[in-house]
Amino acid sequence: MNSFNKRTAVRISAVSLLLAIVASPIAWFIARENAEESTVALAMEESRRLLRHFDAIALSGPDAREYASQAAGTITGGLFDIAEVYDRDGNKLAESMTQDGQIIEPLLSKHGRPQYSEASYESLKLEGDRWILRVFVPLQERSDTQGAARITGYFEGVRVVSEWQHQQMLDDALSAALMVGLASLLCGGAIYPVVIRLSAENEQKAREVLDSHISMMEALGRAIAKRDSDTGAHNYRVAWIAARIAERLGMRDKAMQSLIAGSFLHDVGKIGIPDAILLKPGKLDADELNTMRTHVQQGEEIVTGIGWLDGASAVVAGHHEKWDGSGYPRRLSGQDIPLAARVFAVADVFDALCSKRPYKEPMGLDSAMEILEKDTGSHFDPEVMAAFRTIAQEVFDRLAGCGEDAARQLLEVKVRSHFGI
Repeated sequence: MNSFNKRTAVRISAVSLLLAIVASPIAWFIARENAEESTVALAMEESRRLLRHFDAIALSGPDAREYASQAAGTITGGLFDIAEVYDRDGNKLAESMTQDGQIIEPLLSKHGRPQYSEASYESLKLEGDRWILRVFVPLQERSDTQGAARITGYFEGVRVVSEWQHQQMLDDALSAALMVGLASLLCGGAIYPVVIRLSAENEQKAREVLDSHISMMEALGRAIAKRDSDTGAHNYRVAWIAARIAERLGMRDKAMQSLIAGSFLHDVGKIGIPDAILLKPGKLDADELNTMRTHVQQGEEIVTGIGWLDGASAVVAGHHEKWDGSGYPRRLSGQDIPLAARVFAVADVFDALCSKRPYKEPMGLDSAMEILEKDTGSHFDPEVMAAFRTIAQEVFDRLAGCGEDAARQLLEVKVRSHFGI
């Protein structure tokens, strides 16, 4: 399992666990409330059914107490442990209790005459961990018109929820909570392979795009080589040297990618230089030199605005600047020169000194380093030189007799490492 898959697994697991921790108590609470409300709803419906005959009876009539006593006695012992019936004015007509009802009746709060118009209930915890449900139901006569039904009386009942029923409610609520928690974890487990697959597809597409970008970079490099035979293997070598120095300096990710691209394409502007000047075997005159120097601006214009190559412009535009400000075209100095350009300057001169050219033989390491050390503080950034000094021997040995194909393979390793291919 790669690092991305591990991070994804950890994050999805954490989110799933958090969801389970949050959702399970909520599910438990809702399930318990629903069970409680279902019990109350059943009790209310049964009380209405048993008391429905009161719709046709005036509870204020002479037989009201008899009917109320019969109804209260019928209801008590079934769904309720205490049953009370009131007339429309709130006067108690009848009351019936079971043995449990007689025990809890003194513990109940008293209230005035009932005057409610909607059914409701209370869930109460009494001493001794007794749980009771207290319901309040207005009794209404049927109405044959569109108007509101007239209240004829009130029913109030108290149900002592048995321990086994209470425990069953809690167990059912706990089961619902566990199911929600398990569903959250299973959901995370189901999402993980989907995320990994989508990520793999996205990564594959990103690699394909990146491959096309690198291929375009190499195509531009080959185009430069067609104009100037001196730059073929040089592009690969100098980009590899710059990457090695940058690694010593701690550069990575986007900064490293921009450095490699910029180093490889540093002379891309030479495409716009006339052959008479670019390929002139002798020394350039002042006008020709000015024309040659325009390759920096032309190169910057080529890479600017090409998305992923925008970062390369730091090297392309600054690879002829010098630490003391005597370079061109902007005569930048010190820290004003982008770090990538300062790194490239050392890599470029070192490769030029140590490589065989049509007009010269390669220089040895000691001679090349002597020149670099002499120009440190004027041409080169002292900190960059300090980093290069520690790897100079390794770089020299690695590139000794290195042709274009070998140099290309060296750079390919760096590209795959720093571009994530």
